[in-house]
Amino acid sequence: MQETHKKILFKYYSNYLEDNVSETMWAEIIDLEKGLFKLDNIPFFGPLIATEDLFYAEFDEKEERFVYKETIENSGNSIIQILILEKGYDREIIREKLKAISCLSEGLNDNFIAVEVHRDLDYSIVRSVLNDYESEEIIEYAEPCLSDKHRTDLLKN
Repeated sequence: MQETHKKILFKYYSNYLEDNVSETMWAEIIDLEKGLFKLDNIPFFGPLIATEDLFYAEFDEKEERFVYKETIENSGNSIIQILILEKGYDREIIREKLKAISCLSEGLNDNFIAVEVHRDLDYSIVRSVLNDYESEEIIEYAEPCLSDKHRTDLLKN
């Protein structure tokens, strides 16, 4: 059976953690010899990369795996990070609300969620949901990887 995906190592500085971080994420193999991959994971902290972005990685002998080097082509998808501030608040309520407007998410722990906003979605709708939660002081959110398409959505509204 032919291998279609590889785990890629991403190393970067995380403002959220205020530290250097290593995160492994699954990527679809586009051209192994050229080191081209398409991200197939929602990054928790990651560099400026979103799901379905095309990127270049090199095999690192010391790490014994491919290591991310640079993003080649943006997919138009965005990644949002949500920190739940209210103690005991069920993160699944927010994840379900986001899922209802077609946003996939992954929870890292009880109070941190990474969200994929697909390029086809109007980001102003997503942002209004986030702003409602933020105004109630339930969450804080960050937009570490906001695509040009989603920036344009905000300007239109």
